[in-house]
Amino acid sequence: MLNTNRLNIRELTFADIDNVHKLHSLPETDEFNTLGIPENIQTTENILNEWLTIQKPRNSYVFCIDKIDTNEFIGLIAINLGRVKYKAAEVWFKIHKDYWRQGYTTEALKRILEYGFIDLKLHRIEAGCAVENIASSKTLEKAGFKREGMKRKKLPIRGVWKDNYFYGILEEDFKIDN
Repeated sequence: MLNTNRLNIRELTFADIDNVHKLHSLPETDEFNTLGIPENIQTTENILNEWLTIQKPRNSYVFCIDKIDTNEFIGLIAINLGRVKYKAAEVWFKIHKDYWRQGYTTEALKRILEYGFIDLKLHRIEAGCAVENIASSKTLEKAGFKREGMKRKKLPIRGVWKDNYFYGILEEDFKIDN
């Protein structure tokens, strides 16, 4: 388990299916997401089964974010490793709308960066978001990511191709107290 002052960041388990389904079913959290709103709980179960499949070597970590004081589930954050030679990974996050604009996402993201650079010994961590997703862009930048460019019509969101900003942070850019 990874901790911050306000958050427990723990590995996802199948017991989290109801919380994950509710999170994925919110139109607000799906606005810029390529997964789409699940048709039913079986769709969410299939996603969880894919995330929880034992991998050797391990290349993906999906975490639940819980508030320490109330033990409430507030979202998901993940780090997906790339090819070992490049020592790189990509992060993504999805937070329940009731917890937006309170600093939780930035706090969780900084802790995942620390995990990536310190524990996983990564050199580079990347992220992306739809150009229209201003809140995610700000979160990435607050955590120390640099916008490196834009890919045109990369994201299939609700049947429309959306432009995507891509971001990166290097191990030398990361400061634990940032």
